Amino acid sequence: MINRSVILTLVVAMLVGLSGCAANTTHDQTKKGAGIGAILGAASGAIIGYQSDKESGALRGALIGGAAGGALGAGVGAYMDKQQTEFEQQLANEQAQNQIEIERQQNEILKLTMSSEVGFDFDSATVKPSFYSSLNKIADIMNRYPQTDIIVVGHTDSIGNPDYNLRLSLRRANAVADYLMDQGVARSRLSTEGRGQLEPMASNQTAAGREQNRRVEIYVVPN
Repeated sequence: MINRSVILTLVVAMLVGLSGCAANTTHDQTKKGAGIGAILGAASGAIIGYQSDKESGALRGALIGGAAGGALGAGVGAYMDKQQTEFEQQLANEQAQNQIEIERQQNEILKLTMSSEVGFDFDSATVKPSFYSSLNKIADIMNRYPQTDIIVVGHTDSIGNPDYNLRLSLRRANAVADYLMDQGVARSRLSTEGRGQLEPMASNQTAAGREQNRRVEIYVVPN
């Protein structure tokens, strides 16, 4: 059983880590990653160290694990900060026209949402030529940040047959992934999903709501 010195060490590590999690701007995610990494690293290090050398091993393991975990978390956070900044700079025009929305999720995930109205014609899974420029920019950034992967997820509204909508959403996700591959993004970094009408963003009872629900989401995650 881990004794009081180990528990105290973990409490201190958690307090330091949580102070690092208090990010107060959109891009101030590195401290948050470092704090979470320090907590997890300290916990793992304390337990491993205690098993090998009781009290002194627990303290040493917590300090080493906390430092290593904090550095790892900060590194991932900084990497995603830089990539997010590039997406926002390169896609500023698309954001201004409400064609693409960029948001940060859970510190380490970037989510890019594009309206299917912009990317595809009605009942089509062929990417519109007018959207090539946006996807070219996304592919260019992805090629310069090889430590991230992409998950492309397609969605529809609730009009029509649910099974058909599910297939259409997957075809659209695949079309986006295929286009990115044509621009040099490695196939091993891409995966696709079709969600059909299962995850609406808004009510399907209105035209505006259905338009919001017809979308393709691109999740950029550390690999």
